[in-house]
Amino acid sequence: MLIDLSRVLSENARIEELTVEIETDHIDTGHSSYRINHKSPFVLKLTNIGIRKILMEVQADISLAIPCDRCLEEVITKFQVNISKEIDLSETEPDPLDEKDFIVGESLDLDRLIHEEILADVPMKVLCKPDCLGICKKCGANRNFTDCGCDSAALDPRMSKILDVFNEYKEV
Repeated sequence: MLIDLSRVLSENARIEELTVEIETDHIDTGHSSYRINHKSPFVLKLTNIGIRKILMEVQADISLAIPCDRCLEEVITKFQVNISKEIDLSETEPDPLDEKDFIVGESLDLDRLIHEEILADVPMKVLCKPDCLGICKKCGANRNFTDCGCDSAALDPRMSKILDVFNEYKEV
């Protein structure tokens, strides 16, 4: 959703408060995509603080459905978005190290801003519970719900040749 900033820039000390919904229904991390399970209306406050400078404040709650790293069951992960950024629109040549790709001309791309903020907060590892047993490597059953009976001995693959020798010469 693009929000026009020209009205806020038109007067000194002008304040605009908006309640908006983001349009996106997923967050894409580059290697996976997470469905947005819940999103509250975003409260956006824009304040003109000088010549072509805006103080932007955003507050909202959002939750994503992220798969557990061990068993792949969806885990609802909540994020509280609290953003307070000063935006200087007077810069004619953007700094290549500055991460303001959520500003397009005199418009604010709220979806892009929220995407970047949540992307920075997504945890590296998500578990459905601390003692998650994961899925069986042989049959694919979720071991949290069922005991599949498969042999779960984790053998060192470097020892496979020795195991073959033992299995070949084992007594009947």
